[in-house]
Amino acid sequence: MVNTGVNWTIGDGLKKIAWRMPEKTALIFEDKFITYRELNEGANRVAHFLKEKGIKKGDRIAVYLRNCPEFLEVYFAAAKLGVILVTLNFRLTGSETEYELNNSGSRLLVFHDVYATFIDFHSLNSTVEDDKYICVRSVVPEFEVCVPDWAVEFHQAVDRYPACEPELDEPVDLNDPLAIIYTSGVTGVPKGAIVSHLQTFFKNIQIGEYAYIAGDMITACQIPFFHSGGLFIIATPLLLGGGTLVTRERLDPVKFCQDMEKYKATATFSLTTMWEIMLGSGMLDKVDLSSLKMAAGGGERTPQKLLDDLAERGIYLMEGYGQTENSAMSSMPIDAVGKKKGSVGLPGICTDVWVADEKGNKLPPGQVGRILCKGPTVFSGYWQMPEKTREVLSPDGVLDTGDLGYMDEDGFLYIVGREKDMYRSGGENVYPVEIEKVLRGYPKIAGVAIIGVPDEKWKEVGKAFIVPKKGEKITKEEILSFLEGKVAHFKFPKYIKFIDELPLTADMKVRKVELKQKYGSPSDD
Repeated sequence: MVNTGVNWTIGDGLKKIAWRMPEKTALIFEDKFITYRELNEGANRVAHFLKEKGIKKGDRIAVYLRNCPEFLEVYFAAAKLGVILVTLNFRLTGSETEYELNNSGSRLLVFHDVYATFIDFHSLNSTVEDDKYICVRSVVPEFEVCVPDWAVEFHQAVDRYPACEPELDEPVDLNDPLAIIYTSGVTGVPKGAIVSHLQTFFKNIQIGEYAYIAGDMITACQIPFFHSGGLFIIATPLLLGGGTLVTRERLDPVKFCQDMEKYKATATFSLTTMWEIMLGSGMLDKVDLSSLKMAAGGGERTPQKLLDDLAERGIYLMEGYGQTENSAMSSMPIDAVGKKKGSVGLPGICTDVWVADEKGNKLPPGQVGRILCKGPTVFSGYWQMPEKTREVLSPDGVLDTGDLGYMDEDGFLYIVGREKDMYRSGGENVYPVEIEKVLRGYPKIAGVAIIGVPDEKWKEVGKAFIVPKKGEKITKEEILSFLEGKVAHFKFPKYIKFIDELPLTADMKVRKVELKQKYGSPSDD
């Protein structure tokens, strides 16, 4: 990686904001107000603690935490020192956690106490050193837990250190790695996407332009910080822009809706599933959300019914598109919301996005092809996986997203599915995500996934896996009737199998490879 010659970090950004507006509220966490001064001082204490533990620039430290102030303190502390933060999904199993700790070579682990009760980190065969297990006490534990004897409590370990800015043993360059975010491993082992300080700064610029981030912005967000959306789309741009973040340790749909009213949130960001949970709670109809100027989230898998249900309540969703390798690469402009149904918006000012054929030639508007992108927001590569990096990232920095889509004449992007998911039926391309999106709008369906299976006549046809909502019974005939007039007949799944649950990754993505292995036969069985 080329050294820019500019020694500046994401941690320096927090320091500057804390100097400018020390008593401004940075975070409202479980109804507790935390100022920028307090957040920066907390990060500094963690940085001094890490230095005393022998953690130095380039070392990796991992967090296995729910949303909490301690997560942000560790994040900014690592950034100040040039230490690489590894964010672990707290839905992972013990073996998955072990793999990511070992793959990243993490020397230290910060975890929530509630996870020590069913995953004994100390027994994992990992690179974490014996004296470097740090336990954060949960604010809302499901059950009473104690700090294990093989770990030290976070605040007992950290609070005795000074709040002044740490001195660096080695300068940190803008191009140095900031974090490793692991993908969900739909088709294989998880890959650690490397994100640098420079890429994150450019992403802040891009998201600031999307969302008009300013110091008076109050954003309610419950997306986990381990997710690139929670940390890099919401928390970092908002905090480095001087705004206020409202969050809780875990999603409570009733409290989330109440928080938006109570703290007069001007913006909110939620994943599609979260919006569905909030609608299901009924609380969106009971709170005053007149302060909201922007609601973001969704994406290519958001059913139109959800968008319509939110619009009926005065919430017009700004959909966007991104990946761990290049999050928030496109977003719907506020003044275009509702005008381009099915679109995920326009490319950001710091990312070029285009659609190409198999040879890499740019396609005209309306033609489906591979979505490619380039710019300073693109990730640096996969940690210790040079071959996997070369598969998606060209020498000149072009990222092959693996997604298929098209652009209209106005430059708006539309996603039609994953390249690996597409199948050909009777010579026609079929993109399962298109049909899945329609079926998610059927009120009896809780989950759906479609794969291509062999067919003697059409070469390939669709096989749908449908999870009915609790207490609901669905027939194949009513599914096909619901699709009538919404998608072309050749796209109708020939086979439909009703199952209790879909195999999911820790990031809630369907493992279609597993579906093909178990149920890939051309039948409803």
